[in-house]
Amino acid sequence: MKARVRYYYWLIIVFAQKHFRLILVSFLISFITIVALISLSPYVETFFVSKKTVYGIIGKYDYNNIPEEIISKISNGLLYVNEKGSLVPILVNSWEIKDGGKQYRLHLRNDLYWSNGKKLLAEDIVSQFRNIKTKITDDFIIDFFLDKPLAIFPTYLQKPLIKSPLIGVAGLYKISQIKTKFGYITELRLEPNKTNLNPVIYKFYNDEAQLVAAYKKAEVNSITVNKKSIADTFKNWKNSSVGRSVDYSKLMTLFINFSNEKLKEKEIREALNNAINYDYLTENGEVAVGPVQPTSWAYNQNLKRSTFDIELAKKIFKKEVPASQSAVLKLVTYYEYYDIADEMKKTFDSAGISADIQMASPDKTPDFDLLLAYWKVPADPDQYYFWHSTQKLGNIGNYKNVKIDKLLEDGRNTLNLGDRKKIYSDFQRVILDDPPALFLYYPYVYTIKRV
Repeated sequence: MKARVRYYYWLIIVFAQKHFRLILVSFLISFITIVALISLSPYVETFFVSKKTVYGIIGKYDYNNIPEEIISKISNGLLYVNEKGSLVPILVNSWEIKDGGKQYRLHLRNDLYWSNGKKLLAEDIVSQFRNIKTKITDDFIIDFFLDKPLAIFPTYLQKPLIKSPLIGVAGLYKISQIKTKFGYITELRLEPNKTNLNPVIYKFYNDEAQLVAAYKKAEVNSITVNKKSIADTFKNWKNSSVGRSVDYSKLMTLFINFSNEKLKEKEIREALNNAINYDYLTENGEVAVGPVQPTSWAYNQNLKRSTFDIELAKKIFKKEVPASQSAVLKLVTYYEYYDIADEMKKTFDSAGISADIQMASPDKTPDFDLLLAYWKVPADPDQYYFWHSTQKLGNIGNYKNVKIDKLLEDGRNTLNLGDRKKIYSDFQRVILDDPPALFLYYPYVYTIKRV
């Protein structure tokens, strides 16, 4: 036994001495290859799964808080409102309006399934609308009961249906894998429900710096940023394209607090509007004309864009506010929008309107005279929650206008599309004449992706 061990020992020694160079070169090549594969694994993965789109997204999300762009891929709502404002059935065959508009009966389609393979039934719908009285007539008929008639109630049935954990119905995709860390989702993988679609992956990052770094390291092959300066850094990348679009879902807005007696005066708000350099804002997005998106069926095309006129603002302010009564306005904003607030302060100061910029805390409602922030614009022109005088939560500036109240009430209690369009056209005209806020711009977004 010992002789055999010695034999193999000397055999290995002789072989190693004879082929030392070959062994050393092979080892070095193997080592370098392994290191390279580990370092380039994101690029290798991207190459081999080139048919998959890997999106990078900023934000912390859990199972109950998922970006709308993902939810809309994995599920549908009961109804859909198209670009013309017409209601289109998606998960229902039809619906009926009863009891003078206080009851809505929906007839569900009987050929739909959740992404886990279970059939969609009326009892599934009840759990989606807990704050509304419902009654199940059979597996495919459900009734909604309202305290008072609301003609636009069907527009609230657009939200995609979701069951835990992120199970959708009749979506183009279904979630195949979820990765989490400390309770937050770090990655979502979506598999298509149709053969002509490719898989999609979403990866989540804490901030813009991490997102950009992930793109540079090829962890993702598509990102969206708001800063032009960041997008410009990729313009000369041969393997990347940079596209610009407008995000009409949010509107940069200067909210006005009507608890300040001076700001109740229309002329003072007019002076503020004239003192805003809208040409400067065009660098950040598409200048807005009123609170309804230009893509909406209800948009009033006859509205006029505001103009920048320092001299007129100065003249109005001097006339309306004697020097002895002039006070400093508290201009509150968030860190990301400081540059815009600072530009406003400069032009306000030039017009004789003193403003002091203060940073708002993201976890509580700020105390302000003027608040510069993004407003999430509802897809439907019904803005009752934001501007009606009875709304204490949404109407953060305590705005009161009898005409606006009446138009908002009529708009949500009218089902005829032509009548609604006229009502909301008047609404936009009146609210610009007596603004509760100054509607500034819809932000540009820059999409960077590998080609």
